[in-house]
Amino acid sequence: MKHYIIVKFADGTDFRALESPVRAIFEETLSIPGIHGVDIRLSNSDRQNRYDMMIVMDMEKDALPAYDSSEPHLRWKSEYGGCVAKKAIFDCDD
Repeated sequence: MKHYIIVKFADGTDFRALESPVRAIFEETLSIPGIHGVDIRLSNSDRQNRYDMMIVMDMEKDALPAYDSSEPHLRWKSEYGGCVAKKAIFDCDD
């Protein structure tokens, strides 16, 4: 399945500067059995009503609980949760 995390950061957050450290955190999830890939995309739009970052994970549906309780996921939430204004999570089949 694909697991999408679509993020709008708080005003004033330089989300482009966050790409590398966020990518490093999510690449650690590749050690979780059932997670096969991670891709991070940044918005190419400066419009206020656009989200800033999309994290796409390719994983087995059964890997979702392990991901949810993983150290990288908890670190993502603790380190970046404070600068997230809005977030959408979407899961779907490939």
